[in-house]
Amino acid sequence: MHRAALHASGCGLPAVCIAIGLVLATATATPLARAVVTATDDSGHVLSLPRPATRIISLAPHATELLFAAGAGARLVGVSEFSDYPAQARQLPSIGSSMQLDIERIVMLKPDLIIAWQSGNNARQVARLRKLGYAVYDSEPRSMEDVARTLENLGTLAGSDQSHVAARDFRERQQMLRRSYAGKAPVRVFYQIWPSPLMTLNDSHIVSDALALCGAVNVFGKLPQLAPTISRESVLAAAPDVIIASDERGEDWQRWKSLSQLRAVRLGNLYRIDGAVMNRAGRRMLDATADLCRMIDQARERLAADSVSPAAPTHHKEKP
Repeated sequence: MHRAALHASGCGLPAVCIAIGLVLATATATPLARAVVTATDDSGHVLSLPRPATRIISLAPHATELLFAAGAGARLVGVSEFSDYPAQARQLPSIGSSMQLDIERIVMLKPDLIIAWQSGNNARQVARLRKLGYAVYDSEPRSMEDVARTLENLGTLAGSDQSHVAARDFRERQQMLRRSYAGKAPVRVFYQIWPSPLMTLNDSHIVSDALALCGAVNVFGKLPQLAPTISRESVLAAAPDVIIASDERGEDWQRWKSLSQLRAVRLGNLYRIDGAVMNRAGRRMLDATADLCRMIDQARERLAADSVSPAAPTHHKEKP
């Protein structure tokens, strides 16, 4: 019992003393209650931890990048293959590829939080991790705002205040870009993520959110698959104004340069962008989006010049 507090309260009756004691006990317990951390993941699951996580495993490169940006990098004990940013991530133990996790290695690392990639991980293996009793947070950012919110959530789960600063900075930079390109004439874009088989992304992917911010329209945005396989003929039929290749193998453009009937080809609106940054829902994506917008704006100027028809000749009437 808090004798000094009871004495200062002027407590004289036992019942009153007991009541005051209960209030003080509750107040003393409050800091312990605040140790519980809660966040809602991208699948809608509410995840609660008894205390901030100290041993975290990331099952996706974008999640690794966001954990470092949120100030939780020091708490990472394992990452998936291709988690190459920041440089410190390359020194962490590997738990396999995104699609083929090393469950035994994960168990050995004793995580108290696992960040999973909803569309990129093996669903059966992630379900097994949950069945083993691990706390799993599903990460699937589909928009710029999702990235900012994920930064906040990961910071909350790891007990890092840095995440709120990172999220605020991300939102402010995003809004600056959005204001810069608001009201621009729409540009039709084919966004290539792989050359063979030829693949693109639909409007559910975060890249389409970046395209929209730049005032562009994804010509394959309405396809049902997140990363659909398409044909060269379908690109010809879609008639994009711009082609942007983000595949890591590089694009030599020969397949497209032979299609001179495409406006994108005729005007030279063929661009490359670093897919390891642009296609990954991390904080660096805004840097790539700024480059993307500049490319699209350059193409927009070419399109505008191409649309201007020659001035009609002026006919002067002869004086009588």
